[in-house]
Amino acid sequence: MYKNSKIQILLPIIIAVSVVFGMYVYKTLFGNNLETAGGRNNNLNKIDILLQLVGENYVDTVSYDTLVENAIPKIIEQLDPHSIYIPAKELAEADEPIRGNFDGIGITFNLRNDTVYVIQPIQGGPSEKVGIRGGDRIIKVNDTIVAGIKITNEKIMARLKGLKGTKVNITVVRPGIDKELSFDIIRDKIPIHSIDVAYVAQGDVGYLKISRFSMTTYNEFMEKIALLKQQGMRKLILDLRGNGGGILQDAVRIVDEFLPAGKTIVYTEGKARPRFDYLSSARGFLQNNDVVIMIDEWSASASEILAGAIQDNDRGIIVGRRSFGKGLVQEPIYFNDGSALRLTVARYFTPTGRSIQKSYDNEEEYAKDLITRFEHGEFTQEDSIKHDESLKYTTPGGKTVYGGGGIMPDIFVPADTTRGSKFFSKVRQMGIDFQFTYDYADQNREKLKTYTDAKSLENYLHRQEIMQKFYDYAIKKGVKVTDAERTKGDKYLEKQIKALIVRNLIDETGFYLIMNEIDPTFLKALEVIKGKK
Repeated sequence: MYKNSKIQILLPIIIAVSVVFGMYVYKTLFGNNLETAGGRNNNLNKIDILLQLVGENYVDTVSYDTLVENAIPKIIEQLDPHSIYIPAKELAEADEPIRGNFDGIGITFNLRNDTVYVIQPIQGGPSEKVGIRGGDRIIKVNDTIVAGIKITNEKIMARLKGLKGTKVNITVVRPGIDKELSFDIIRDKIPIHSIDVAYVAQGDVGYLKISRFSMTTYNEFMEKIALLKQQGMRKLILDLRGNGGGILQDAVRIVDEFLPAGKTIVYTEGKARPRFDYLSSARGFLQNNDVVIMIDEWSASASEILAGAIQDNDRGIIVGRRSFGKGLVQEPIYFNDGSALRLTVARYFTPTGRSIQKSYDNEEEYAKDLITRFEHGEFTQEDSIKHDESLKYTTPGGKTVYGGGGIMPDIFVPADTTRGSKFFSKVRQMGIDFQFTYDYADQNREKLKTYTDAKSLENYLHRQEIMQKFYDYAIKKGVKVTDAERTKGDKYLEKQIKALIVRNLIDETGFYLIMNEIDPTFLKALEVIKGKK
């Protein structure tokens, strides 16, 4: 009873603080030209008086800072789905993908069976330099045991991360060696790469996958493109599937490389932000290279800007499924206490004038949009997508494109919903495919490391009847396998098992090289860029 009464007393205070914070943000962004007519400043004075009265007269001591921190998210929730408040303690981690780096020891790891397993040290990072290897088990960090204590990913990350130049000691157990090994590692800047993979896929066709847009994406992109061109690349498949966006400028700079001078790439406009056009320059390093871009329902924001610019300028072909539909500009505002606000201040528009942003009038519907699309058959049937004829636009080349949310591809490729049996679904849900591939790579590392390219390793795994080993492993984990499933097999699952082992032993490139061989969207993009109907 007491607690409920206290909440009822504090609720108006929290709401009042929310309004104060809203006014503060407004003044910070747009100056002091607040309305005086209608009593807005009078209301602000009333809130000031209220807070002063609470501070001086309220029955209990209340923390003003706590009230503010709890109230701020409430007011931001009343805006759009992508404005966000980030408390000071979370800001550094939230900014890592945007900065493109963090301070740490440079490993990728899995937490399995209550033990930290090193998958691979990051190439050129501090762990690789001191001799950490894939397959090592980290059991201590600075003499503190981290194995067998039910440690979480967050806690182990907190122990391994630290300021550049600081030292951390880790103790590992290495398969095949009886004694524990101790390593002193000096933390350093660890890059978060935006580009997962780039390789020449077939003939003169290059493949490059961008997973996010950060401050380093454009430079990474140009480095990879230069290497691909040295290897004979003349045409490019650019994979933006699953890319949720990030830094606008790097997406714009990448588009610039495909266009001649003076073309609109994107423009932004908002109530307090006049229209601003991003135009292409004269550099165009890729002006003469054909391009096909792959997108899906998880391609958002900067990915949609890139795809929309290529589509609206008739510069390339978009293949896949309708993108997410996020076209709002977030502007960062940093506060003195180390917290930050990313406030939506404008909308993106493609060169033809399309708004990328889907409607967010109904918050619940917005949150369930992808589920709704799936239920309506949009992922599998192109004709299930209903275009708003009032939002029809025409490109300079005469192609019809539509606004209203997301980028609709020029060539639709349905999601493959036929893959996998009940057995496939079960092992995926339980993560048994990942467990098996890690254990197999770990137990056979010395034998398998003689295979240095993905295809030769895949062929070796095929000769070892790797799927029969996987079925036996799954049975031990409690998953039933019928004789029919063993006999029929699952080509997609078999490819994935081999590709995951290749990833654990060689690199990410090998994984994509193998999986792309049965990827319907990639195969369609390859067909299109090679000039076939």
